[in-house]
Amino acid sequence: MQDFWPSSGFKQLQRNPRGWLQPTDDYLRLFLQRPELALLPESCAAEQALHAALIATPMRPVPEAELRALQDADARDSYSLFLRFRDGLLDAGTLEAYYLSLFRSGSIDIPPLFIDLLAQAIVRNVLDEATDVYEVRAAEMLFRPQRISTQDGQVLAGDRDRLDMLNDTGGLGDFGRFLAEAKAPLRSIDMQVLTDGNAPDYWQASERHNFLLDLTHEINNDLSHGLVFTMTRARSGLTALARVLEKWVQHFLGVAVTIRPLQKIDDTAWRWHVGLDAEATALLNDLYEGRPVEPERTARLLSLFRLDFSNPQEMRTDVAGKPVYLGLMMNAGQVLKLKPQNLLLNLPLPGSM
Repeated sequence: MQDFWPSSGFKQLQRNPRGWLQPTDDYLRLFLQRPELALLPESCAAEQALHAALIATPMRPVPEAELRALQDADARDSYSLFLRFRDGLLDAGTLEAYYLSLFRSGSIDIPPLFIDLLAQAIVRNVLDEATDVYEVRAAEMLFRPQRISTQDGQVLAGDRDRLDMLNDTGGLGDFGRFLAEAKAPLRSIDMQVLTDGNAPDYWQASERHNFLLDLTHEINNDLSHGLVFTMTRARSGLTALARVLEKWVQHFLGVAVTIRPLQKIDDTAWRWHVGLDAEATALLNDLYEGRPVEPERTARLLSLFRLDFSNPQEMRTDVAGKPVYLGLMMNAGQVLKLKPQNLLLNLPLPGSM
């Protein structure tokens, strides 16, 4: 086993008998130390007092009067959002229960950043015993948007924020931005495609997000005479993502599924589908309903997947034994924002509509 994503807060959390994560004071302190809530030189005395009190006792009640005493409106908003998140988390009892309740409620009242931080800690828990570096890198897609590019026939996913930062500053932060504005040469930092050769380097650099993941499908070679030879990519990022999603479903819903990448849906009895992001959801809905789809949209489809329940009796009776098709798609700006909650909410389980 390897340690990875140390800032996820996983080490500050506790597991309950079900294996779900219970919040602790130390986990909440991580949020208070983030830039959004960290004290600034100009922080007023009331903010300094509130911050110190929460650091000492992160679960303490905070009367409305304490928030109103903060002079800076942005600071009041930041603390209000944190407290809403904290109280919802404490009421739910576990990160997983809170995560599910947010999406099942149909009303998200916390910032997307908090949702991504929840997902990171949860998937870190799911993969705690992981030894496959490709799965761990693929799991980053559940909480960090990816920028998609094509290079020498490969479809590559790179961390959007990391790539944008390198593009803006050459990896040198504010100083790099200053150099860029002055048109001075920037230090070049190359992103690496994850391979067996550099895989051991990932573990120590897991929070640098500087590894590209190959999402290329299997390679088909026409051997003439109507024969096609399919070469499977042994280290496919799509296969690694499928393994992560299987574990994600098992962890939350307690049902065993198998997922494998597909290049097309060839099923006249197609009954159920789930988009793994907003773009794929809309595309699959249109295809299922027989509505015309522009070629530009289908060209942005990165992959399809087939999901099968290991026990069909755990499905809705009207679709028991049928496959569930999944879609993964980038937007027009070539960014993929995966929504792992879609798998938890939209599978054909008994009682689903």
